[in-house]
Amino acid sequence: MANLVIAEHDHGSLKAATLNVISAASAIGGDVHVLVAGHNASAAAAAAAQVAGVSKVLLADSAAHANLLPESAAAQVVAVAAAYSHILAPATAYGKGVAPRVAALLDKAQISDIIKVVDADTFVRPIYAGNAYATVKSSDSVKVVTVRGTAFAAAATSGGSGTVENVMAVADSGLSTFVSAEITKSERPELTAAKIIVSGGRGLGSGEKYREVLTPLADKLNAAMGASRAAVDAGFVPNDYQVGQTGKIVAPDLYIAVGISGAIQHLAGMKDSKVIVAINKDPDAPIFGVADYGLVGDLFEAVPQLVAAL
Repeated sequence: MANLVIAEHDHGSLKAATLNVISAASAIGGDVHVLVAGHNASAAAAAAAQVAGVSKVLLADSAAHANLLPESAAAQVVAVAAAYSHILAPATAYGKGVAPRVAALLDKAQISDIIKVVDADTFVRPIYAGNAYATVKSSDSVKVVTVRGTAFAAAATSGGSGTVENVMAVADSGLSTFVSAEITKSERPELTAAKIIVSGGRGLGSGEKYREVLTPLADKLNAAMGASRAAVDAGFVPNDYQVGQTGKIVAPDLYIAVGISGAIQHLAGMKDSKVIVAINKDPDAPIFGVADYGLVGDLFEAVPQLVAAL
């Protein structure tokens, strides 16, 4: 049987996390199909068909999917689920909204946040905020899986020759209603896709100091900007800046942590970064335990000096 990937998209194009899930589906073995549930989403379906490893794209195009509500998306997945042994979604806000509903409707156990495929039945996932790893084997006839994107390379966006097949869209579930969306717009790279991230913590003292100290550094490096939960809870920056177990999971080429002590929940979201640089005045801060390069000193002096050197 084939594997089904639930695509995250904006109707016109695929979100980056979908490419990582396609790689995970390919590692399981068998054909990889992608479900695009959207409205006027033929462009997203065509993009999915070009991804390396994808043999078929199912396009469910309906106004019921215009706002990507998880209830309608889950019903759409269940409508086509009989042909698949594995159903995979990204471990993003969207995927975490859809996959549990699919698992419940199919009466199957969900395997969450996998970081490795051992075989078609066996997966590795982090537990205890990433301090341990569990190897999980499922005997369910259908495996519902969410995939931590940072653990799998993105599939190539070209080189595929998948076909696009239109499937009957389910009716609006009526279980939820779209009211409004407030989308943060930024000229900086998106946090989960950025190659360089500059993050600030409570040590910066205020939102004003966060921007004053970190913005020049991020500008020099063309980096995304992130924050610890403590900084978000203190109101320095909005929630969508948060990196960590309860925020966004990132794995950039370079992660610069400024004034971040290194609480377990923050480390769980960034410790897979290729190179970690930490700047903190406390030499015993836990962040230094995962850092490749550490600077003990006053961040208000060190960061401007770093910017000047760049």
